[in-house]
Amino acid sequence: MIKTIIGSALLIISLALSLKHGWDAFQPANAEQAKMMANLGVSRSVMPYFGVFSIITGLMLLFPQTFFISNLLNAITILLIMALSLKAGDHKMALIEIPFLAMPLLLIWLKYPFNLKFTS
Repeated sequence: MIKTIIGSALLIISLALSLKHGWDAFQPANAEQAKMMANLGVSRSVMPYFGVFSIITGLMLLFPQTFFISNLLNAITILLIMALSLKAGDHKMALIEIPFLAMPLLLIWLKYPFNLKFTS
């Protein structure tokens, strides 16, 4: 029971973060965000693609068939951000991403929290 509650909470948080980051990719970046993306080597023209990717992976979390691959894609994306941060010399940003890396890995371990069985 506690496993289901924790898994459900993490799923909702992960979904909200994916949708928020996806939506933010389409919004005009403020000066701080633009500087951070420039430090990582990400151009403004690539941001909408990251936004679509983030929204799709977030929505994939909702379905048991795509739950694992969505979490795997989220973990890979966070590892990419960490690697780009380390390449740019921004160790603080890489360290900040560690809890966000743990979230999809923990969700994979906990498995899909909802037991949806349809009988015919």
